[in-house]
Amino acid sequence: MTMAYAVGHISGGHFNPAVSVGLWMGGRFDGKDLIPYLISQVLGGILAAAVLYVIATGNGSEIGTFATNGYGEHSPGKYSMVAALVCEVVMTFIFLLVILGATDDRAPKGFAGLAIGLSLTLIHLISIPVTNT
Repeated sequence: MTMAYAVGHISGGHFNPAVSVGLWMGGRFDGKDLIPYLISQVLGGILAAAVLYVIATGNGSEIGTFATNGYGEHSPGKYSMVAALVCEVVMTFIFLLVILGATDDRAPKGFAGLAIGLSLTLIHLISIPVTNT
């Protein structure tokens, strides 16, 4: 939510490739910008992972399964791959639905970041036990 308000006016708040693809599919994002956004988002994710790695191993400990997403033994609740996939697809769909609705021209102005941030919080509360989101 804080990043949506802090830099959303610069990039449209696209921090996730699924958001960019969803907005493009919904006719709300120009296709010529899609590939550069996706590349930037993936590179940003790699950079963020590198920062987390430096911090997580800064005390000499092994990285282990720190921040691992997954199913089976990599799921906090030992959920199956089907359950993990369904959870991730449904949560991503809900997230995109909230983004598209909250940023629509007919939606109340100035509240999109709040709706998006709170929905992302709820999505994490629901899906961390399943996939470690």
